[in-house]
Amino acid sequence: MFTRYKGEILTLLGAIAFSFNGVIAKLVLTSGLSSMRLTQVRCGGAFIFLGIFMFIRYREKLKAKRQELPWLFAYGIIGFLLVQTLYFVAIQRLNVSVALILEFTAPIWIVLWLRFVKHKVVPPLMWIAIFLAFGGLVLIAQVWKGQTLDPIGVSTALLCGIVLAGFFLLGEKLTATRDVESLMVYGLGFASLALAVAMPLWSYPVDIFTKSMNLQGRFEAFDLPGWVLIAWVIIMGTIVPYMLILKGLKLLSASTSSVMGMAEPVLAGVFAWIWLSETWNFIQLVGGVTVIIGIILADKARSAAH
Repeated sequence: MFTRYKGEILTLLGAIAFSFNGVIAKLVLTSGLSSMRLTQVRCGGAFIFLGIFMFIRYREKLKAKRQELPWLFAYGIIGFLLVQTLYFVAIQRLNVSVALILEFTAPIWIVLWLRFVKHKVVPPLMWIAIFLAFGGLVLIAQVWKGQTLDPIGVSTALLCGIVLAGFFLLGEKLTATRDVESLMVYGLGFASLALAVAMPLWSYPVDIFTKSMNLQGRFEAFDLPGWVLIAWVIIMGTIVPYMLILKGLKLLSASTSSVMGMAEPVLAGVFAWIWLSETWNFIQLVGGVTVIIGIILADKARSAAH
């Protein structure tokens, strides 16, 4: 079963890791570290850990041809820097759920790109899958509840969706000729370099690593030092999920992987319910089930296309 559904299992495991990381990242952010500084330590730390491992064990895989470098640079900026930066800007101006809805328009942009730019045949079932998954996210967010939408926030979130589509499309292209681990090293490296230029490392608030952080929710009685939670964000919230998603993408396609990524908000809600006691109402539960149905149909559409 694992061999048959390896791509799907890897992608969903990546979504689970990303979703749980949302809870851990929230603990760090509410303890005083800015979102951009968290992005910086997340990318930089992951680059150092994975880079050292690859340099020691698989140094030959880090070699890159000159013509590859522009694509690797673009992947680092798009996949590791812009997606996170635009998302953080969006959630500062919009409700988080609305920002997620607009970000996960990515599968729509991917299918439109494949259909009208690359002139590829898109199975009708894939359109139905996207409609169901996107509709399910709308039910989860309950966007009809009288929210005033900030134009800049909406524009940024939509741009984040387009950039996320670029992450999947570029990933599909680059994983066809390069292993996932070395691709991540280059992506994280270029993203870290750009962040270091924008925010010098010598001004980093290093006291956050020794600060005691409350675990909140069901674990409110416990505290952990900042470095423990940040290490989790780096290893289990960045290296592991990105690797799983990219390995899944290598076996699936950009369109299927992006639809499966829509499971992330659903899973994030489950973890928030378990840890932080954040509950869902009946409509949101229906939305979660609808997203899952959409994901299943997307996988069936991929199988039918092959």
